[in-house]
Order: sequence, then C-alpha cells, then structure tokens
Amino acid sequence: MRADLDAADLENVARRTYQVRTYGCQMNVHDSERLAGLLEDAGYEPAADGDVADVVVFNTCAVRENADNRLYGNLGHLAPVKAANPGMQIAVGGCLAQKDQGQIVERAPWVDVVFGTHNIGSLPVLLERARVEQQAQVEIMEALEVFPSTLPTKRDSAYAAWVSISVGCNNTCTFCIVPSLRGRERDRRPGEILAEIEALVADGVLEITLLGQNVNAYGVEFGDQRAFGRLLRACGEIDGLERVRFTSPHPRDFTGDVIDAMAQTPNVMPQLHMPLQSGSDRVLQAMRRSYRQDRYLRIIDDVRAAMPHAAITTDIIVGFPGESEEDFEQTIDVVRRARFAGAFTFQYSPRPGTQAATMAGQVPAEVVQARYERLVEVANEIAWQGNRGFVGQQVEVLIAQGEGRKDARTDRMSGRARDNRLVHVAIDPAQPARPGDVVTAEVTYAAPHHLVADRVIAVRRTRAGDRAEQPTAARPAVSLGMPGIRAR
Repeated sequence: MRADLDAADLENVARRTYQVRTYGCQMNVHDSERLAGLLEDAGYEPAADGDVADVVVFNTCAVRENADNRLYGNLGHLAPVKAANPGMQIAVGGCLAQKDQGQIVERAPWVDVVFGTHNIGSLPVLLERARVEQQAQVEIMEALEVFPSTLPTKRDSAYAAWVSISVGCNNTCTFCIVPSLRGRERDRRPGEILAEIEALVADGVLEITLLGQNVNAYGVEFGDQRAFGRLLRACGEIDGLERVRFTSPHPRDFTGDVIDAMAQTPNVMPQLHMPLQSGSDRVLQAMRRSYRQDRYLRIIDDVRAAMPHAAITTDIIVGFPGESEEDFEQTIDVVRRARFAGAFTFQYSPRPGTQAATMAGQVPAEVVQARYERLVEVANEIAWQGNRGFVGQQVEVLIAQGEGRKDARTDRMSGRARDNRLVHVAIDPAQPARPGDVVTAEVTYAAPHHLVADRVIAVRRTRAGDRAEQPTAARPAVSLGMPGIRAR
C-alpha cells in the first residue's frame, strides 16, 4: 500500500462536494471547521442544500449513550444513497471513531474512511487513497503529533471564532471517556495563541472563545500555574477584540488570579460556565471530581464578589450510580444557592470504557427521569427569576448568524448579550442589523431561556457585519502554519 499521494493523484477531487455533520461539544464544532478547511484546501466545495454530497463526513461524539445508535442509524440511511450515487464517499472521525476504530467498517462496510481525534489532517489523503485503492482506509493515531490549530480552518461565522489553547485532559472522572480518546493535555504556547487571535481580529472577528477540555488548567504542560490568567489579560491588549469567552473550566483549577483577570480585563465577558455535576460530596468523590460542595460555592461567591452581574451556568448529571434521594436533594440545594443563569442537565448513562459503567448501584431509569424533571423545574424557575430582573434594562447584543431570525412577522433577530444570554431583538427595517453588528436594546420580556428586546436604542454596524454580507465562498479560511493539500 502506498504511504503517500502527490498533488497529481489528488486532481480528481477537484469540484467534488462535501458535507460535514457534527455531533458533540464545542471542540468537535471547531474540529469540523478544520475538516471543512482541509477539504476546501484540497479542492472540494460545500454541497448545496438538498444536494447529495460526494463526500459526507461524520464528526462524532462518544459521550452520550445513544451516540453509537445515532451514528450507525445515520450510516444505515446513507447506504442506499451511496449505492445510488457511484463515487460517493463516507468518512467517520471524532471520538467515536477513536473508540470503535475498525469496528465501524465491520458494522458499516460501505464506510470509506475512519480517522481519529489525533489525525484529522489526514482526511483528504485518506479519501483519495480509498478512492484509488477501492478499499476502506482506517487510520487511528494514539497520540497527537501536530497541534490541530496549524490546520486550515473554514469558519461559518465572520464575527466569532473558536481558538483552541489545549487539547486532551489529565483528569480521571469516572463517568468520562474523553481523556482516553483525546489523550493527555497538550498546551499551545501563548505566542501562538495570541498570533492566531490577532489574525482572526484582522479578518473581522469581534469575539473569540478559548477552548480546552479543561481550559483553566492551561499551562500545566510547561509548568506555569498562572498561565491562563495571564492569557486572559493578554487578550485584553488586542485592539479590535471586543469579547473573550472560554469553556469549559474545572473547579479544581479555578484560582483567584483567574477571577481577577476576568474582572479586570474589559473584553473578558461577565460569564462563567462552571460544571457542578453533583452537589453531593459523596457523589463527587465517586465521580472522582477533586472538589466538594463548599469549595464550589466559594468559587461562585468569589466570582460574584468580583463581578456582581456575571451570569454563571453549569452542567449537572442526574442519577449517577449510587445517588440517593439525599444526594439528589443536596444537588437541588446547591442549584438554589448558586442561582445559575442556566443549567445543562443530563441523565446519567453508562459509557463502555468508563469506571462508572461497572459501578454498583445503577439508579433505575424511572427514578432518574423523575429526578431529572424535578431538577429542570427548579433550574428553569431560578433562571426565569434572573431573566425577569433584566426587564427595563439595556443590553448590548452581538447579532448572531447561527441563531438567526426568530420571528419574521416581528422582524426579530437573535444574538448574545455580553453575559451570553440569548436575546431576540426587534429590528427596525429603517435601521437594519446584520450578523456581526452590535445592537443596544431595552429588554421588554423575559422567558426562562431567553430575553426579548423590542425597543432598539442603537445599531452599530461593524466590519464583521460587512463580512457577513459577503457570500461564504468569498470569506477565506484563516490558516496558520502548516499548509493543507490543494488540488489544482
């Protein structure tokens, strides 16, 4: 089997179309931007809506119980489509590919390429090798060789961008399979990160989100425990960068210098997503989460002391093995005390390969469902109370492309306030706004998960809004470092 392919081998991909289907976390969303950038760099074009793509790429997640069923169900639906379209190719990447590896081709032999989390840059070559050799290509690397941010990236948004500062995770949470699929934490050097952000801002980006599996552990690889706080402050020195966010931090590594950096850096947004997972110390210990209820609530108090108007959101798992009614009530108590602006709540599901999957005391599904419903009711009521406090206040909303127009009849468009609350804004046709523009508006209505602002005060048109008006193909991908493979 040939180990490589030259540019002449790749000319046949010219004008072939692609579609990337993404499942899972923000890291997967960003990886899909890289996959799209790689494919376009190799000569592929995005498939038009409703068209059958020549290449369909599944970027998978392995966190939830139904991830496997969802993937193989979708692959099954594509089998007759591929049979009716000679030359069509299907590729599977991401965490589920890293986990299942060769099993994917065994269960779905019509798949052409399987690649892992550490070698997304191989996709164009693997596709062409599968086409030339007429057999499936499975390439799973067990460790990262090149940091993926060196790959070309095709961003959907003209005004917002993800920036990976680390990949992998050194934690050993008993419910999580991600560390075994993404590997141990690898950190980028601050200069590389800031250079990427500066290039993005030069391209019109107003908002960046720093990404990492455990984002505030940044610096562990090169021995700097205060690296993350310093990175936030450095972002504050970049002209034209209006909003900085990050996700997801871990309470264990959340230190006072990070809180100070957030509070003292004007373009770091007053928003924090801090996973709780459980309010019970006993369950937290079984989860192998290295903090307890008191420590978590102290962080919340410290953040609010420094930033009184910060919106704090969280993740919570209901029904972890061994969770008693008393444990669950402790979680409810923490939710009431923390006053979260929003909570992403999950029913525990065992994942093969995790320690929790084999633990005794698996909670019956009907009990988990009942607790889940009670938790959602409490969390929604608290979020609604918080949102009602915004009625009559002015908010600054960055109009978002993905969230789009909420109601054509009322001409509302959607976006995010500085604290990341979703806001639907009534836009006056005489004073139009585009994705990437910034609107100041007065909140007129509050719901548990969004605000409505029907009284616009001002619209600030931005370079990002100008860029958003251009056709997607006219917006070049930002590429730093290693070039992709291009067919010409």
